[in-house]
Amino acid sequence: MRIFDPHIHMTSRTTDDYEAMYAAGVRAVVEPAFWLGQPRTSPESFYDYFDALLGWEPYRAAQFGIQHFCTIALNPKEANDPRCLPVLDELDRYLAKDRVVAVGEIGYDSMTPQEDEALARQLQLAVEHELPALVHTPHRDKAAGTRRTLDVVRESGIAPELVVLDHLNELTVGMVLDSGCWAGFSIYPKTKMSEDRMVEILKEHGTQRVLVNSAADWGRSDPLKTRRTADAMLAAGFDEEDVDKVLWRNPVAFYGQSGRLELEEPGPGPDEAATFQGNSIRRGGA
Repeated sequence: MRIFDPHIHMTSRTTDDYEAMYAAGVRAVVEPAFWLGQPRTSPESFYDYFDALLGWEPYRAAQFGIQHFCTIALNPKEANDPRCLPVLDELDRYLAKDRVVAVGEIGYDSMTPQEDEALARQLQLAVEHELPALVHTPHRDKAAGTRRTLDVVRESGIAPELVVLDHLNELTVGMVLDSGCWAGFSIYPKTKMSEDRMVEILKEHGTQRVLVNSAADWGRSDPLKTRRTADAMLAAGFDEEDVDKVLWRNPVAFYGQSGRLELEEPGPGPDEAATFQGNSIRRGGA
């Protein structure tokens, strides 16, 4: 089984997670830029973070046979902080990088006027750079926030097939698929969407334009939820072709629209001698 996790925050995870993910079938990931939990107080801290997504993290993933891509953006939560807004003026130079396969995460947290402006500006950047957009729907007022997001997407002029609205549920999937956008689902241990609920959604709505991710981060989350969803699909009567479509071919199709998703055959395993800018993932011992 091959798995592509289209939304996971590996900066927050350990090398043990990479090892377990590889054993479960994960061979590629996309890591969206997001809020790190501790508010950032200057634009420069974003740039260091973006550089890590483009350098250190792909190196770290490669040590475990996993290909790493990213999306870059000013996230919705920090769009409300005036100290962070200069980041919007610097995104062009990051969106031109080879491993950046979308603009994201953008969207809404609290649906403020500041978030309106940041979302509209970054959708325009996606149009200018001919990139897909990964859009975060709010955790509160989900249905209203999704409708508002779809309005802004339509107003932006971006092609709907270049947009995925993520963190959806049973109340929002229909309106998103009807819009022509992609529907993203985050499978979590306690909140958001469970693998069993995901299976029921797939039964009702099918496997077209659906992305399933773990969105694993620094909170209570599980980087193996993609595999658990695949197993739940098989147990519910879906066949291996369905699983491959949802867990591999769909994310390849969506992010492939960037023209930058160059997937290679995985290597034989970790290269213990490899380093990134003189640093390695080894600690202790010779």
